[in-house]
Amino acid sequence: MKLVYFAWVRERVGKPEETVTPPPEVATVADLIGWLRTRGEEYAYAFETDGVVRTAIDRVHAKPASSIAGAQEIAFFPPMTGG
Repeated sequence: MKLVYFAWVRERVGKPEETVTPPPEVATVADLIGWLRTRGEEYAYAFETDGVVRTAIDRVHAKPASSIAGAQEIAFFPPMTGG
């Protein structure tokens, strides 16, 4: 699956996107974030605080418990503010 990183998440991870094959036990967004944290200090830093980074699966906002089965693209981005 393709992972895409935006804003400061991209800066911390050090790349805009990548293609990964998570292990079979990675079934949800929360599992994926946990697995990414184990891939190096840059990932641990990007995902250091639970609930801060937002996620979209195939361009639809997703919650931590959302299944990633069949996902083509998962995007990670910081909370948005606006006015």
